[in-house]
Amino acid sequence: MPNASKEKVPPNPLHAHLGYWLRLVSNQVSGSFASALQERQLSVAEWVALNHVEMHPDITAASLADAMGMTRGAVSKVLDKLLTKNLLLRTPSPQDSRAQLLALTRSGKRLLPALTDIANGNDNRFFSVLAASERSELRRLLQKLADAHPFSAAPVD
Repeated sequence: MPNASKEKVPPNPLHAHLGYWLRLVSNQVSGSFASALQERQLSVAEWVALNHVEMHPDITAASLADAMGMTRGAVSKVLDKLLTKNLLLRTPSPQDSRAQLLALTRSGKRLLPALTDIANGNDNRFFSVLAASERSELRRLLQKLADAHPFSAAPVD
């Protein structure tokens, strides 16, 4: 005979929502990564900017702002920090004297692989419990969701 004094606890309605689980995991993964970057006096936005500049040589600040989904003023602050840290440089565009092209300095190019190692280690720390096929499936499903919605900006916070 079941114990009548124990009431059945209803399931937590938050746990029924995929958004809850995505946010729970995302907060932990991104928070851990942000902390690891902070130890190197860098922000996630700075890391994203360095990656964009490396992948798109001679990108302008305006194009970078669009790619990152940030205002030009906000991306300018990120770029100023990277310039101060000697990780980035600006050069005048030969085609348009008003535009400045962005490029990584030698220091920036040397630092980026170490930052990528941090990102890879963070991913491994959280996602190593998944088999390679499960990681691929999770990536495929998340990309499918991103493609189905107008998510074009890189997450920077």
